[in-house]
Amino acid sequence: MPRQVDYYFSLQSPWAYIGHKPFRDLVSTYDLRVNHKPVVLVDLFSETGGMPLLKRHPVRQRYRMVELQRWRDKRGLKFHLEPAHWPLNARLADGVVIAALEAGLDPDRYLRRAFAAIWEDQLNLADPGTVATIADEAGLPGRKLVERSGSDEIGATYEQNRQDALAADVFGSPAYVLSGEVFWGQDRIELLADALKSGRDAYSSRV
Repeated sequence: MPRQVDYYFSLQSPWAYIGHKPFRDLVSTYDLRVNHKPVVLVDLFSETGGMPLLKRHPVRQRYRMVELQRWRDKRGLKFHLEPAHWPLNARLADGVVIAALEAGLDPDRYLRRAFAAIWEDQLNLADPGTVATIADEAGLPGRKLVERSGSDEIGATYEQNRQDALAADVFGSPAYVLSGEVFWGQDRIELLADALKSGRDAYSSRV
């Protein structure tokens, strides 16, 4: 039976974008089952002691810009550090992932295209038409998923993902949870790979 990883993220997260390809490489290598869990970041930050970017000290904001450049080089990506339509309300774009899952569809091609749309192409993923086009390009029924994304049922799942994140000790995006062990940040992917390769038991904060 394939091992499972709970994947907490939001499309507005640059770190989720930066880590998505290496994470998917792990998924292929270890035949993982991925439980996609888009989550609203603002609420998650506030409930776990984090701060939105613009409320952080300028020193932290400047360091973030340096880190983005380092990881852009490290991962071999080409993206804008401050894309034209960011920050954005990711509820619509994240909701399309949930709607796709509800319909039994694999959201990964959409995710790859949507991450690139924000960070490379500077498209507005708060715009329904843009999101529908991106989903169509990924082989999904874009208009149908966009319409479903705004429903109360998808909103309830989005909220449940936040509750699940808090219960799992997840506090940011991306986070990968393997057998209850949280790997926070795309810079922990190598550690996730080590855990998968070794097959070790999950580490716990309860020692």
